Amino acid sequence: MILTPLLKEEIALLPDKPGVYLMKDSEDKIIYVGKAKNLKKRVSQYFLRPQEGKVHAMVIRVHHFDTVVVTNEKEALILEMNLIKEHYPRYNIMLMDDSHYPYIALKRGGDPHLKVVRKKGKGDYFYFGPFPNSGDCYKTIDILNKCYPLRKCETLPKKSCLYYQMGQCLAPCINKIDEEETSKLYEDIKRFLLGDVDDVLNDLKKKMQEASEALDFERALDLKKDIDAIKATLTKQRVELLDKVSRDIFAFANRDGYIALACLTYRNGLLIGKKTFVLASFGEIEEQLKEMVEQYYSENETPKEVVSRISSLSEIEDCFENLKVVYPKEGRLLDLVNLAELNAREMLDAHFSSARLNDDNLALLEELGTILNIKTPYRIELFDNSHLQGSNAVGAMVCYINGEKARKMYRKFHLDDKHAGDDYHSMKEVAGRRYLRLKEENKEFPDLILTDGGLTQVRATMEALSEIEVDISVAGLYKNDKHETEGLVDKDGNEYPLKKNSPLFYFLMRMQDEVHRFAISFHKDQRAKAMKKGFLDGISGLGEKRKEMLRKHYPTLESLLSASKEELSQLLPLEVANNLYFSLHKDKTI
Repeated sequence: MILTPLLKEEIALLPDKPGVYLMKDSEDKIIYVGKAKNLKKRVSQYFLRPQEGKVHAMVIRVHHFDTVVVTNEKEALILEMNLIKEHYPRYNIMLMDDSHYPYIALKRGGDPHLKVVRKKGKGDYFYFGPFPNSGDCYKTIDILNKCYPLRKCETLPKKSCLYYQMGQCLAPCINKIDEEETSKLYEDIKRFLLGDVDDVLNDLKKKMQEASEALDFERALDLKKDIDAIKATLTKQRVELLDKVSRDIFAFANRDGYIALACLTYRNGLLIGKKTFVLASFGEIEEQLKEMVEQYYSENETPKEVVSRISSLSEIEDCFENLKVVYPKEGRLLDLVNLAELNAREMLDAHFSSARLNDDNLALLEELGTILNIKTPYRIELFDNSHLQGSNAVGAMVCYINGEKARKMYRKFHLDDKHAGDDYHSMKEVAGRRYLRLKEENKEFPDLILTDGGLTQVRATMEALSEIEVDISVAGLYKNDKHETEGLVDKDGNEYPLKKNSPLFYFLMRMQDEVHRFAISFHKDQRAKAMKKGFLDGISGLGEKRKEMLRKHYPTLESLLSASKEELSQLLPLEVANNLYFSLHKDKTI
């Protein structure tokens, strides 16, 4: 490439120190963030040697760059990750995965109580796990709450609740709990969560047998579900390492400009899960793999060991405390690396066989910008609204950055029911609220707003933006007379039909399906809550405190409907439990 005077000057001023560099385009927008042990060597390489592929595409767009000097590579990694998460540069690799394996957390000190968390916090909790499945974690907490008199309330009430009357709480709200009793409770729960569950399992099996002999098969089935949940959450799995070491196994596969990284996650010797990431390759493969692993550990817990054949991973030891990289030459660990590599190859094959990989995301975004005659929309926000016969009206927004889902930026909106069924005013309300808030908080606007509903919703969005004096490009996905998405429409009513089998059509349909899914799931949640609230109204003996207790114990309508009379009577007086059960199931009775 031809170096401009500005780039020549900036390259000459680069220091021989570790730090972070920010590549910027002619509009001063950050397009790439990187880190280096030596800024002068690393940054100058981009401009003083030939580049190919996506690196070349990035370099020719660099108008100028900034650097931040730090004292060591670990500081550089932290700063790099923070800047990537803040700016989402279009040429940075992004592991768009914010899921974490769950832990069961036991409160330290005071009155012991339990909860499920996705990340370890500070030292105010004991953490057990991680576990493969959050559903079994919640079920296990339910079982522990039944087996041990744990505190159930987030905020202590002024008088004891039904849990105390059932013997399932020591009632710290009214009683001073003996320290020795609290200490024993802690130790029993810790033993349980560390896998010593024989006593509890034997007790549950005994109760199940008694219920079966008494022909109370519903109760027996509930107890069997409790036993199965304990086994699923806490007992050993088939894939096990006897040394009980926590480690991650990394391997990769690459093909035709794409790279797949697979991670097998072992904790305490047990395989708890697998994650695989597929991304377009960018530059040197070993360097990209190292960056992917670094980004992975910026969001996930580091194990004691990383096992791999990726040579560049040895460099991450300096960035993460107490982490050791192991390169096996034989034995069980080598077998696991081969297994991870097999998973990476299979994921890459699946990736190529799906329609979504026919073209590069950035190229599709450039095509979209060309069609609409706007700058390339690297950040797109899509909206959809949902209601049922004018009730529970909601709006939903999903965000795509560089063609990938940015789930942390998804938003939900409760809409005024007077606008339910009125697509124009619903869209105007949700767009006005969204972008007025971004304006007030001085946050970045998207490059493009996509509406689902054609010109009507495009004009509603434009009206909302005009009223708050915000300028953003807007387009809609319009449908034909068969209610099938046919193409794009801009603010002036110009229509741009899309070829049904084109990569851009599939690309936009995936976005449209995602915002539909998000809106409908939010609407179902709200409708279920409203229905549940309605079910609890007008039942004799069921006041607000008892309603609130039921909502905490049965967070979904389905869980409440599946509760037996006996289970409800553990929380409520028998007459009230019967009234509730009859009310919930009256439509099923003859």
